[in-house]
Amino acid sequence: MSTHALEKKETAAPAQAAREQELWMAPNVDIYETKEAYTILAEMPGVNKNGLEVTVEDNELVITGRRDLKPFAGETLHRESRPAHFRRVFELDPAIDTNRISARMEQGVLTLVLPKAERAKPRRVQIEG
Repeated sequence: MSTHALEKKETAAPAQAAREQELWMAPNVDIYETKEAYTILAEMPGVNKNGLEVTVEDNELVITGRRDLKPFAGETLHRESRPAHFRRVFELDPAIDTNRISARMEQGVLTLVLPKAERAKPRRVQIEG
């Protein structure tokens, strides 16, 4: 994927006072490109469809995943997982058709398909003469 088409813009947590006590982290993502679209795979373990929000505004794609963490009644002996939510912001190139972006959440992996606008797709120029 070209670096100008979809840029990592921000990974910081929201600055709202109500969320200051919550922990946030950027989900790991893989990004792929075809002639037709970009595909983003974002890993967000513990997030289900109800805890997921994907928005596009002012050429920014914002992915937010909230985990519904259940407290465990017993004593914690060892913990490697982080009780954090996910957030990541990307700046979108105008060549992406934001009206046709689709999303699917399956087994903790969010798949976003960002179709390229027709004007951005490669095309063959007919030569006359």
